[in-house]
Amino acid sequence: MDALEIMTDLDNVFPFFQPIFSADEHRVIGYEVFGRYRSENEVISLGPFFLDESIPEEYRLEVDQVVLKKALEKALNLDDDILLFLNQDADLLMYDNGESLLSLLLAYQEKGIKLERIVLESTERIYKGNMEHLDHLLNYYRTYGIKIAIDNKGNERSHLDRIGQLVPNILKVDLNELRTTASAQALHDILYSLSLLARKIGATLFFKNIEMVYQLQFAWRNGGRYYQGFYLQNPAEDFVDRDIMKEKLRDECHQFISYEKRKLAALYAVTAEFNEKLQQFLQVKNRKSLEYEELLKVLSQPLTDVAFRLYICDEDGFQKSANIYKKDSNWQIQQEYLHKNWSWRPYFLENIMKMRIDKKGILSDLYSDIETGETIRTFSYPLNATDYLFIDLSYHYLYEHEGLL
Repeated sequence: MDALEIMTDLDNVFPFFQPIFSADEHRVIGYEVFGRYRSENEVISLGPFFLDESIPEEYRLEVDQVVLKKALEKALNLDDDILLFLNQDADLLMYDNGESLLSLLLAYQEKGIKLERIVLESTERIYKGNMEHLDHLLNYYRTYGIKIAIDNKGNERSHLDRIGQLVPNILKVDLNELRTTASAQALHDILYSLSLLARKIGATLFFKNIEMVYQLQFAWRNGGRYYQGFYLQNPAEDFVDRDIMKEKLRDECHQFISYEKRKLAALYAVTAEFNEKLQQFLQVKNRKSLEYEELLKVLSQPLTDVAFRLYICDEDGFQKSANIYKKDSNWQIQQEYLHKNWSWRPYFLENIMKMRIDKKGILSDLYSDIETGETIRTFSYPLNATDYLFIDLSYHYLYEHEGLL
């Protein structure tokens, strides 16, 4: 890209707008602004121009100002509740301590664009400056009502520690990684932590690069409120009708809801089945009086195609039995687990209280087993007033039963 050609032809520098849709209204709630340049033959992205460190910062800052000014001028015609998402390179933002951007935004506030409609995301992938100074500037912008967004990708500090420090209004999640099976489970795990954090700090989850319907479903299922991507609308020079996707999103959301309801029904059915079978098993004469290790040995036989680990804990999480563990189709005793404590595990005590009150077993959510690394669920069942049976269900069993994965 010829920087001088662009600098001497700023009339052909202009903004593109990509719509952002909401899960609650199924309509456009904002636009992300991108820079474009119209050459003799085509319209090209200015992304490489802004990322090229060989181009002087003042040149890149000037072009960025042209894009933003034209975007804000055009946005004067939008509804006054539509958000404008602005990407700012951290180096350019800190070049003049953010003064040029703030001056421009304040000028357009006087024309009618409230600063509460502005969402600012600083791109920090190659930023080598003082991060505390950058955070200070972003927090200063926030005093004007400007919202702050953070992408979940970037340098090391762009993850949970940085999110916790800056407390952004919006967390952006890139769904490009969902294309590969290898990264899908890792993304699930990251999103679980991210969604918990977003809830704690009151941030909105924004899923971008949605290019297929399964990615939209993934975003919906994982608590996403804002959606963006080629599957919904491409970036364009002009704004679109706010309701352009309303019917399509409503129909697809209905399908997502139906699928999740079927899945929940399957989970409840499996839970009820396990409760009934265990109740029947324990009603057989003399079984309740068995030593726990013997009880688990007897129980493992009908569960050989279902589970791979069984053990018993008391209400405080201390194991009252060894593990009985299936390896190479054979059950074996793991005495080293006797007296270990598991109260530190998430939801352990909460689930104990549920079983104590409801007097029936419960099925856990999906999680990765610490030892095997496999995706599993655990069925927990109250044996008596103080002790509880835990049955770790195998991935093979979950895979064979619709709705369990």
